[in-house]
Amino acid sequence: MGGGVGLTIGFIFGSWSIIRGGAGPRGAMATLSQYMLSSAATFSFFLAIGSVIRTEPLITSPLQSAQLAGPVMNIGTKSESFRLIKARWEAERRR
Repeated sequence: MGGGVGLTIGFIFGSWSIIRGGAGPRGAMATLSQYMLSSAATFSFFLAIGSVIRTEPLITSPLQSAQLAGPVMNIGTKSESFRLIKARWEAERRR
C-alpha cells in the first residue's frame, strides 16, 4: 500500500520538479525514477511501522486477557451497596 502511494506521489512531485527545473545532467527518466523510488521507500517504511504498532499479538497471556476484559462489575441493591460501603469505612477506621 505504501509503495503504491509513494510511487504515485513520487511521480507527481518528480514530474513537477522536472517541468519546473529541468531534468538535470542524468536525464528525465533517471530523475523521475529516483523521485519515485525514494518516495515509495519512505512511504512504505512509515506505513510498515504504523502497521506494526497497531497489530495486536495473536497469543495473549491470561493476565492480558483479563486486563483487556476490564473490571468485573458487581451489581446489587442500594441497601447491599450501603452495607458494603459502611463495612469498608469501618475497616478503614480500625486501621
